[in-house]
Amino acid sequence: MLLGSIEFRDDEVTCAVGDGHVNIKDKVDFPLSSPKETLSKVVKYFQNFDQVKAIGVSSFGPLELRNYSSKYGYIMDSSRKNWSNINLLGTLKQYIKIPMSFTTDVNSTAYGEYIDSIINDKPVLSLVYITISKGVGAGIVNDGDLIGYQGSPEIGHIYPERHPDDQTFPGTCPYQGDCLEGLVSEPAFEARFGKSYKEISMFNPIWDIVAYYIAQSAVQATLLMRPEKIIIGGDIINEVELEKIKVQFNKLLDHYVDVGPIDDYLVLPSSSNRKLSIVGNLSLAKKAYYSEADSYSE
Repeated sequence: MLLGSIEFRDDEVTCAVGDGHVNIKDKVDFPLSSPKETLSKVVKYFQNFDQVKAIGVSSFGPLELRNYSSKYGYIMDSSRKNWSNINLLGTLKQYIKIPMSFTTDVNSTAYGEYIDSIINDKPVLSLVYITISKGVGAGIVNDGDLIGYQGSPEIGHIYPERHPDDQTFPGTCPYQGDCLEGLVSEPAFEARFGKSYKEISMFNPIWDIVAYYIAQSAVQATLLMRPEKIIIGGDIINEVELEKIKVQFNKLLDHYVDVGPIDDYLVLPSSSNRKLSIVGNLSLAKKAYYSEADSYSE
């Protein structure tokens, strides 16, 4: 069985084909240009793989994920130029008439972590994946299913307690100001320092402040979801910052619940986001095939 994966990201689209065991057989990247041009390239790519039985589609948001909505499958009010109110799933299905799954980019990555743990005989049946880059997103898998019937989890928009040394920064979120995303994302670093996070030394106290905020989201995810593992990824996260987050997490949780060894509980992604997203999409495509295939048969 051949399956497909399509992931729409900030500046490009990745299309891939894999087998039923999520081994990647082919992959290509396209720049994210206009919807018409980009989707034309995606459709043309899959026209070369007529044996593909189903496709997993994931995208930046906000997305309409409620399958009972008339706009299910749409990219809604996106900050990406020309990509608001786009019938993404409907357009793809118009030209590629096979079953498709549809979810957020971080959900597909979270599902990829879940599948990867099973492939490696270290199954993690409940996990939270938090990514911190230009924005803050989260994907939650519980007992093999993604959480969020009304939409994807919005951990990025919780309100953390402000750090004692960070009381005046207003935050950069256009909706909530100093929510988690408004305090720790890439735009927040640029607003604070007038330069990229990449130019900020890891000795700068801001990294301890950011770790404090991220640790709060991990504590809340722990108490709400009780997952087996929390994965923290994204461009601004590295091993040094993860250690800072662990320190703050331990202080905040204060052993209230047992999460096991902290080094096994709060971890970096097992692979690159791109690979995990493809693995997740291929697996979700396989689920879509077995649940929808009958409706596509002649």
